[in-house]
Amino acid sequence: MRLMIVFEPKEYVKYSDIDKYDVQGFIYSLLKNSSLFNNLHDIVGFKFFNFSNIFPISDFEKNTLKKLIISSPNPDFIRSLYDELNKISTFRLNKYKMEILKIKVLRNKKSSKFISSTPIVLFEDNENNRYYSFKQNPNFDFFFNRLKDNAIKKYNAFYDDDFELESDLFSGFELVREVSVRVKKDGNSFIIIGSLWKNLEFELTNQNKDFYNFLFDNGLGEKNSLGFGFLNSGK
Repeated sequence: MRLMIVFEPKEYVKYSDIDKYDVQGFIYSLLKNSSLFNNLHDIVGFKFFNFSNIFPISDFEKNTLKKLIISSPNPDFIRSLYDELNKISTFRLNKYKMEILKIKVLRNKKSSKFISSTPIVLFEDNENNRYYSFKQNPNFDFFFNRLKDNAIKKYNAFYDDDFELESDLFSGFELVREVSVRVKKDGNSFIIIGSLWKNLEFELTNQNKDFYNFLFDNGLGEKNSLGFGFLNSGK
């Protein structure tokens, strides 16, 4: 399930001045009065939500529209955000004021192809906090096997299930490029390495449709609740 927020900046802001942690913090602030999700920030483990880049990707200017999509496989999560957003007319990203113009719940479109609109991130070594890089280790089997294991683990955790996917995660794929994203937290900045993809193809069946619908709303790879691995339907 997805929610789109259309908003207008009240002042000029450089695009780079609003960070993924600013968007994540905004989402958590909306949930602080929710009886279901007010402690989500403190839960150790999967958070089961994701968000897009703010688009269009350009500096924030007065009298121009910006959009943000938040997704989750949990409809109650989206409904909680929707209810809280309807109580306010403005919000802040970092310290910058934004005016809400429209809130809309989006229906998922059935598709057998994904596009990653934000980088898909995987750890190559969790203990040493080392991200997988195709520039360092161009191994597609390693990447997609790790991605499949991660996806199934999250799906089974969310549904308390023991689902197994017999096929490959994707029957076709096209790597667009590897990217490095600088994020800032508590005055410190660090780099997260990920990759962008298109034509992530799969065959939808009655047995796997819930699984791929989950991936669409939850995202692929690590750090989904920080806005990585956000998916759109491919054409």
